[in-house]
Formats: sequence, C-alpha cells, structure tokens
Amino acid sequence: MSRIVYLNGQWLPEDEAKVSIFDRAFLMGDAIYEVTCVLDGALLDYEGHAARLRRSARELRLTLPLDEDALLQAHHEIVARNKMQSGMIYLQLSRGVAERDFAFPPADTPPTLVMFTQAKDVLANRAADTGISVALLPDLRWGRRDIKTVQLLYPSMAKMEARDRGADDAWLYEDGFVTEASAATAHIVTADGHLVTRDLSHALLAGVTRAAVLSLAQTHGITVQERAFTPDESRAAREAFITSATNFVVPVVRIDNQVIGDGTPGALTRDLRTQYIATRRAAALAPA
Repeated sequence: MSRIVYLNGQWLPEDEAKVSIFDRAFLMGDAIYEVTCVLDGALLDYEGHAARLRRSARELRLTLPLDEDALLQAHHEIVARNKMQSGMIYLQLSRGVAERDFAFPPADTPPTLVMFTQAKDVLANRAADTGISVALLPDLRWGRRDIKTVQLLYPSMAKMEARDRGADDAWLYEDGFVTEASAATAHIVTADGHLVTRDLSHALLAGVTRAAVLSLAQTHGITVQERAFTPDESRAAREAFITSATNFVVPVVRIDNQVIGDGTPGALTRDLRTQYIATRRAAALAPA
C-alpha cells in the first residue's frame, strides 16, 4: 500500500505528490528539514524538534505555514494515516516556487511544506549491540551547520569515503577539533569517566537527542564537559558514541585504526541508551 504524504495542506498517495521543478529546494538547496522519531505510534522528543524547526526557519527567514497546534496535529495525523508504530517522520520546508535567482523571492511567496514517513524498527539496531567504526575526515561543509538545511552533499560524500575506508561512518574535524559525525553528534568518555561533547556554535547542529542524553548524564552524576576535543583525544577515549533522533545512542568501538576501550560498547554508553529509550518512551506524545 502506498504511503500517504503531506504536501501543502493536502494528504496524497505518495505517487500523486508532485513538487515543481522551480521549487527552490530543488534549484538552490533553499530548504530546512527535521526528523522526528515515532515509537509505539507516539512522537519522541517532539517539542525539541519543533523548536529547532522554528529556529531554523527564523535564521533563514522562512515562513512556516502551520502554527504550533496545526504542526503537532499534522504529525499525529501522518502517523495515523500510515498506521505507523515505529519509524520516522521527515519534514521539509522550502522557500517555495520562484524563478531561479540567487536573491530570495518576495516574502509572500508560498512556501512548500512536505512530510512523509519511513517505517523502521528503531529498537532493533544491531549497531547498538556491536558498536560502529568511524573514520576521521576533514569537515568541508558550509559555516552555518547550526541550521538544519538540506545541504547534505558533503556529509553523504564523507559517509561514502568512510565506507571506502572500511568504516561505518565519518567523524568530521576542523581546525584540529572534532565537530560531529556525518549525521549525528559525536561524544567521548575520558579515562576519568567524564562525558565530553562539542559545545554548541555555528560549527555543529544542536542535537535534540544530544541535549536529552547530556541531561540524563548530569541527572545520574556524570560530569559533562561541553568543549571541543581533538582527534587524538577521541582515539584515546575510554568510550565513544554518537546520538541522533532515530538511532538514539550508538557506541563507537573503533576510530580510524584505534580500538576504543576493549573494542566493545562501553558500560556508560549502554546505560545512557537504555535510559534514553525508557525516559523518552514514557514521555512520548500520543494523540490526545
């Protein structure tokens, strides 16, 4: 059965949803997006994703055509229409259809808002049990990574380069410090048990899962250091992991050719994953 998708206020079978070739997302990469996880038919960390979407829109002077209540209702409705229990909702907002020009079109140009679902068993993640390997690569992205735009070509290139090197993913570095993974936040645990992750700036995205995991760590007495760390620090870490919306917390057991810890997922990483799933599942937003 075809998925039902949302396009500019309409609910359509996926094969009937069409976007103009003159849409600025297609021509200019002039668009933002968000991904919200669905578990048990409910929305995980929805408020954080909605807030980040609004921030991205403000930073790029984009108009979100739905108010807060309508946006939440659309998320619930797309889950219901697709009878989805587990997976993700992808939302994309572009500046709309206009003649190709580097200058923004008039402010009253109608934006394009798209939503679709992808079914996925978000709990059955083999990488959470085995850990992943990452390759360290230069960060060649643009300078406003704090805005969640659709400009994802270099992260895709980095992931493929990592795979060519025999790794599962890439950690990116710039000016001697790790920024983030290709599509996730990078974290390390130092020899003395401190959780270290890059402090927020234009250099990286303010991960919603990142914020939740740091809060959980602090609640359980773990010292959290929000600071830049080097590739050498990451290779010398006791533990390492990534966080993202649909993968939650995933251990990193090898960085380049360096085994992390004993080469298996670390105890703190496993504990944070368990706590994250339990707390977010309990607080997930189900339809009223």
